[in-house]
Amino acid sequence: MGKEKSVRIGRQALLLAMLDEGEEGAILDELRASNWRYCQGRAGAMEPQKIVAAIETAAKRHEVVDGSLYRDMHALYHAILEAVHGVTRGQVELGDLLRTAGLRFAVVRGTPYEQPKEGEWIAVALYGTIGAPVRGLEHEAVGLGINHI
Repeated sequence: MGKEKSVRIGRQALLLAMLDEGEEGAILDELRASNWRYCQGRAGAMEPQKIVAAIETAAKRHEVVDGSLYRDMHALYHAILEAVHGVTRGQVELGDLLRTAGLRFAVVRGTPYEQPKEGEWIAVALYGTIGAPVRGLEHEAVGLGINHI
């Protein structure tokens, strides 16, 4: 089997979500050189649906996905849910369990495989804190979701 290039789309998304502003220069250069689309943002809430909505809105606004295409939105939605699942340790509830999340997110869309037939993929990374809705009583959490488009 020939050596196949594989760019780690999840790693790129995680680094974008975890690095502070100004630290992500090399990753942004790589994404631009590959003609990949991406966006970053913040979401803090006691309701998972607000986190989902914030990520969907940013991805549409920055044209990472086309909001009129079912396949784009479906892939994004499942990647978001997978990432939220990781942050919440399998219980996709926040406020009902008296916990809140303050998260940074990144969405990356690209072609991580050398073979064009593998198509585009989307990764959603979340990094931040989760815990009781009392400042100082939270801990770090991370989640990653990847889906094909």
